[in-house]
Amino acid sequence: MQNSNTATSSCFRSPNNPPWWKGAVLYQIYPRSFYDTNGDGIGDLQGIIKRLDYIAKLGVDGIWISPFFKSPMNDFGYDVSDFRDVDPIFGTLKDFECLINKAHDLGLKVIIDQVVAHTSDLHEWFTESRSSCTGKKADWYVWHDPKPDGSPPNNWQSVFGGPAWTWDARRGQYYMHNFLSSQPQLNMHNPAVQDAMLDVVSFWLDKGVDGFRFDAVNFAMQDPEFKDNPAWPKEGRVISRPFDLQHRIYNQSHRDIPVFLEKVREVLDGYRDKGKEKFVVAEIGGPSSLDEMKAFTAGDNRLHSAYSFDFLYADALTVETVETSIESWSEREDGWPSWAFSNHDAPRFVSRWHNGSDPKAYTKMVCTLLLCLKGNPIIYQGEELGLEQVEIPFDKLQDPEAIANWPATLGRDGARTPMPWKKNEPNAGFTNGEPWLPIGKSHFGLSVDRQMTDDSSTLCFVQRFLKIRKNTPALSRGNLSIVKLPEEVLGFERFVGGESPDRVRCYFNLSGNARVLTNFCDTIKIVVSTWEPSTASLDILPPYSAIVFRPD
Repeated sequence: MQNSNTATSSCFRSPNNPPWWKGAVLYQIYPRSFYDTNGDGIGDLQGIIKRLDYIAKLGVDGIWISPFFKSPMNDFGYDVSDFRDVDPIFGTLKDFECLINKAHDLGLKVIIDQVVAHTSDLHEWFTESRSSCTGKKADWYVWHDPKPDGSPPNNWQSVFGGPAWTWDARRGQYYMHNFLSSQPQLNMHNPAVQDAMLDVVSFWLDKGVDGFRFDAVNFAMQDPEFKDNPAWPKEGRVISRPFDLQHRIYNQSHRDIPVFLEKVREVLDGYRDKGKEKFVVAEIGGPSSLDEMKAFTAGDNRLHSAYSFDFLYADALTVETVETSIESWSEREDGWPSWAFSNHDAPRFVSRWHNGSDPKAYTKMVCTLLLCLKGNPIIYQGEELGLEQVEIPFDKLQDPEAIANWPATLGRDGARTPMPWKKNEPNAGFTNGEPWLPIGKSHFGLSVDRQMTDDSSTLCFVQRFLKIRKNTPALSRGNLSIVKLPEEVLGFERFVGGESPDRVRCYFNLSGNARVLTNFCDTIKIVVSTWEPSTASLDILPPYSAIVFRPD
């Protein structure tokens, strides 16, 4: 897995002088649920500012903030009505500027979400587009005439259920939406729309952001011929919506998306030439995510990194799952992946993957794995506390997907509940008001204040390991090779060469039973472990354990 470094490459530097983002650990903040300062039950930018010291002390390199833009909040910020303004529930542009300044003072980079596939139906672009078939922005969105019988143009289905088309009487046409009907699809084939989105990117870069996470970027362009998607057989799959019955080969993943991404990269590299290295990572879902991740990050003129839903939607954490993901990137000489085990769209990993009696040990082991993989680890807020998924009753649901598909799809609310800051305060110290989502009962005992004073806590362990990782070149930016170990034990080696070589091995017992290691080296030098080995040699891995070491 050697990286391709050249003297003229804008993507990679020499091993001793890598760009800041290479191996950086990002902490995802879901602002609605992070910290509320005005008592309305919804987190805000001032709340992030007040808690930046906590994040800096944790030891990550930067933050990724989920959408805070002006929005009607039908999809909680991913339906943007103004890309250049902050929604009043979160604060003001001035608040964001203060956030940037404080984060940078603390040595934290700031990444923000960028939605490129759609807007809100309240965006002024859509208001103008739907008003006339001949206006200036008439083709800024994806419009199509009905079939002769009045039905939608084709069989495309939306992610949240139902056709990907909604009739609009103003234009006498259907408009396309891959998600909610209030999220009309931008016509990203239109050069004027691309230029408008590039202007938005420049606007936030000029505000001081250090990069972007591109949301659902493989939905950015569709087939201009509007061909029907082929059917996808039900056998062996869970079906909860019509979207799951199609191979989505025509309503997403168009071959021209990478061409647009090259324009994005050109904008970012213009800031690098001014001494400000910027970074962009893409979220890519779907059955062909690996091929798209490779295409979207190929060479040094597209995106820097990408992550898929391989782990986010995995029902179990197995050696095969991890090795398959690792090996898929090992084929790339120039690839640099990002990894997320939980986020605002997926159930928390400890609830998805752990069925045993020791969630604390399991969480430490999985967090260690996340931080040992080659690439950029993304920690979702509360992951460092070992938060479990919260069961939200139907009458408390906010997520439109969950409400529409209940109970087949329980939705995303259970991963979006407020952060527990203080065990003995109402609402766990998140707000003085009524929280927008209920706080998990088990989360009070996992609060930040409780764990910060417990040296054996998950939080303190992650904090210690992040410091070690930052000072261990093999872990932060090294190559990776798999080490075959006994059943349910995952192993790999991380290493860098050159003037300052560094090499470590990482072993993980993914099972609830102790595992015996044979033909192991006589003595080791432990870098970090999730338990206290009794000797400096190692022949048994306890249940749900991880160890990083240097062989003597």
